[in-house]
Amino acid sequence: MEQGLVQATQRMHRALEVAATTPAGDVPVGAVIYGPDGRELATGVNRREQLADPTAHAEVEAIRAAVAVFGDAWRLQDCELVVTLEPCAMCAGAAQAARVGSVVFGAWEPKTGACGSLVDVLRAPGALFVPQVRAGVLEQQCQEILREFFEDLRGGARE
Repeated sequence: MEQGLVQATQRMHRALEVAATTPAGDVPVGAVIYGPDGRELATGVNRREQLADPTAHAEVEAIRAAVAVFGDAWRLQDCELVVTLEPCAMCAGAAQAARVGSVVFGAWEPKTGACGSLVDVLRAPGALFVPQVRAGVLEQQCQEILREFFEDLRGGARE
């Protein structure tokens, strides 16, 4: 296994741990931001229901927290965002605006994904900043936590 994939897999395991701490009622998504030196800067989980805030996505929560500790104003240059679910347009735009150097995600999101599923905000023609993207890391594990959440939300498995 290539070194970059090994690191992405290790970091996705951490994002899955973070996702498991999502407040009850919110879709379990975990995000972790790593600094250029590999140090974990911040984490985030979905808190839309908990905070009654449509912008309280895991990625936005992690970006806000990372900016507060990274020390380059609002820029997260050369940092990496690792998230269990493909970012939506808002979150992809926030990562791009913060100049996150790379985005790694697990499960694809065909309904709202903005890193290649529905649209590709990060690599749109004319984009002023284009981070690297790695998709599908631990995809099955990331899909499983979502499947379990929505199955429970709908009252259990149907035969």
